[in-house]
Amino acid sequence: MANDEAVVLAAVGPRLRALRKQRGTTLSQLAEATGISVSTLSRLESGGRRPTLELLLPLARAHQVPLDELVGAPEVGDPRVRARPIVHHGVTFLPLTRRPGGLQAFKQILPPNTPHGGPGQQQTHEGYEWLYVLSGRLQLLLGDHNLTLTPGEVAEFDTRVPHGLFNPGPDTVELITLFGPQGERLHVRARPRGR
Repeated sequence: MANDEAVVLAAVGPRLRALRKQRGTTLSQLAEATGISVSTLSRLESGGRRPTLELLLPLARAHQVPLDELVGAPEVGDPRVRARPIVHHGVTFLPLTRRPGGLQAFKQILPPNTPHGGPGQQQTHEGYEWLYVLSGRLQLLLGDHNLTLTPGEVAEFDTRVPHGLFNPGPDTVELITLFGPQGERLHVRARPRGR
């Protein structure tokens, strides 16, 4: 068992270095974000410093990854995502993915007359969004367009275009939203190739 632990701990440094380089972050930037000195970070990555929970927790936060990804924890076999609701300006967001960064999935619940960037509140940001209406009538403001989406309808758009969602009522709106960083788009295939 001790040998297994040594192998896991030895793999943490290279994993930290690869993750930092993949994100294009310097040791100095990471030190500033975590409060861990550059020399300690360097020794962690090279294997000269043993990883501790006190060091790994701020690194996991800074890289926005689960702690088990940093240490290479084995899969537990349970694929369920246990969503913790987030309520923001009356809109409930249920995360449907575990990993921060990359493509994110959410179920959103908008009570009647709830804006989420609604009329007069359009927003822009980097990214690409795809949404699917499960129930209710969703008003999508997209640039100069004012669209009403009903159950089963889908919209996709570049989030650099001013946009907002609004539930004009009378029923609650439920939708699934997929959001990806700029340039990351979904590939939806309506039918198998060759037909």
